[in-house]
Amino acid sequence: MSSPSMPGTWTRVGKYELGRTLGEGSFAKVKFARHVTTGDCVAIKVIDRDRVLHHRMVEQIKREISTMKMIKHPNVLNLYEVMASRTKIYIVLEYVEGGELFDKIAKYGKFKEDVARSYFQQLINAVDYCHSRGVYHRDLKPENLLLDSYGVLKVSDFGLSAFSQQVRGDGLLHTACGTPNYVAPEVLTDKGYDGTSSDVWSCGVILFVLMAGYLPFDEPNLMALYRRIQKAEFSFPSWFSSGAKRLIKRILDPNPLSRITISEILENEWFKKNYKPPRFETEEDVSLDDVDAVFNDSEEHLVTERKEKPVSMNAFELISRSQGSI
Repeated sequence: MSSPSMPGTWTRVGKYELGRTLGEGSFAKVKFARHVTTGDCVAIKVIDRDRVLHHRMVEQIKREISTMKMIKHPNVLNLYEVMASRTKIYIVLEYVEGGELFDKIAKYGKFKEDVARSYFQQLINAVDYCHSRGVYHRDLKPENLLLDSYGVLKVSDFGLSAFSQQVRGDGLLHTACGTPNYVAPEVLTDKGYDGTSSDVWSCGVILFVLMAGYLPFDEPNLMALYRRIQKAEFSFPSWFSSGAKRLIKRILDPNPLSRITISEILENEWFKKNYKPPRFETEEDVSLDDVDAVFNDSEEHLVTERKEKPVSMNAFELISRSQGSI
């Protein structure tokens, strides 16, 4: 029995059909899409080339793409490929159905300790691997942690990430960035900071939020917030276990030199409960040739964007129609 025909058109980009908008920012939209041959669902980040060039964000976009190509890990959102048209850049990403961890916190409040620990273990797995590849995320927060349909955590949004090659002669990073409530105290100074230690601090804030349902450092006034962060002034809710409190206190140490390291976290008794190390194959040789190619106007690298009318309503169309308009 044939499916009813569907009015309207789809946007076809290369070998993908674009559907509804999943999210939208200043410079990009994230679209739900489908591979026309395999039927695989993906998320495509559509970036406006002119706006990127106008705001001199080319290097940031290149860095984000390069980082995600280098990081192939079960707890990091996968990047499949990059394409470009004359007006747009298309970053084809793994599609995860579970949404942001932030939304789950907003909906349910705090998590049980075992659930919070499981998410934290996955976060540490991802961050540890990023650091081993010379990548510092620098904007870790629940909004940048996605969940797939099985509840597997995926770190996303490497737009503010840095490579180890970016450190200065003193071995430190010097660009202050991140989200105020999650940023490490040393990032707030102009003396430089170690990317590994600052990422660890952010992971500690996330663990606190998962277990408490609210932020350890939160003030309406930004300067008051920074003062609390620099002194690590916070208190634990009564339901935190002693093991969790001990670990969080070591992570939220305002001194980055004495702050616990990821290798020490991996050996922590509270952390190790029901811990399952990830199993995956590492890719040694990663080609970054297409990163520069997306900003070239060479015809061989450009894809076309065209409107097509579908013959019948397939599963992809049903999903898009049921969950939102194009």
